[in-house]
Amino acid sequence: MLFRRPLGIGRELLGPILALGFGLTIGFIDSRPEWDDTGVTAGLLVAAAAVAALVAGRRPWLIALLVGLPTPLLEVPQTGQPAAFLALVAAALGAFCGFVAARSLRRTAPAE
Repeated sequence: MLFRRPLGIGRELLGPILALGFGLTIGFIDSRPEWDDTGVTAGLLVAAAAVAALVAGRRPWLIALLVGLPTPLLEVPQTGQPAAFLALVAAALGAFCGFVAARSLRRTAPAE
């Protein structure tokens, strides 16, 4: 089975921990005044959510929130632009793709 128990942490816990770490890092980078590359930020959000959801294998909605929510929470107070909430859409897309991939890997994995 893929990602059974790395470092003694279960998949259900490791996925959200990764998601929060990815989300805080991407949100911090995106909130810097010298950062102005929306496409790269959106791509990072999709990829990070997909990886975290693939690891977790469950609750893609939680992964999407943990990856996508730090970006608007860090950026909206500085800029006043609510467009940063679109980060949740990118994170939801990635989390859904990672969840579907995890489900398909689970179905095709041989029984132990």
